[in-house]
Amino acid sequence: MFFRSWLANPLRMGSVVPSSAALCSRIVRHTARADDEIVLELGAGTGPISRALLAAGIPADRLFVVEIEPTMAAHLRRTLPGTHVIEGDARELDRLVPECWHGRIGTVICGIPLVLLPRAEQRRFIDAIERVAPGRGFPHFFYCATSPLPLRTHRLAGRREAWTPLNFPPASVWRYTSVQALPAR
Repeated sequence: MFFRSWLANPLRMGSVVPSSAALCSRIVRHTARADDEIVLELGAGTGPISRALLAAGIPADRLFVVEIEPTMAAHLRRTLPGTHVIEGDARELDRLVPECWHGRIGTVICGIPLVLLPRAEQRRFIDAIERVAPGRGFPHFFYCATSPLPLRTHRLAGRREAWTPLNFPPASVWRYTSVQALPAR
């Protein structure tokens, strides 16, 4: 299913294979939430990171996953009981995530291949995250050693928190936070 989805629309998929256990472990280590908060995963694919988060103790009812591909969203609903699976475009998070959770998100995990998108579309994703999780920033994983997002263009501070050579392809976990003081270029 994962490979078929990649063939059908490679720009929506960051890789031809699901995330490895090594990458999932690194994402889990960089995920936090208070008891009254949720974790939001964008671009959940077939759910390896979601399953790792659940195995690490995130209650299913506190895990919200957004997936744009209908077949993958249906798969997630079947395989992640109790988890909130939202089929839709993550650029519309303020509409997709129930308003009662806006501002109560511990971590937003971004697995969407933002580097493959035009800068205006990258900005739409960043703004959508900021609307539902203001000031929290987000970890983003992708397959580059350097930042997949242009920091100054998007007024972001970014730092590579993890490198996973055991993933195919090798992956980095970057943490981004908005820095309004930086002028845009």
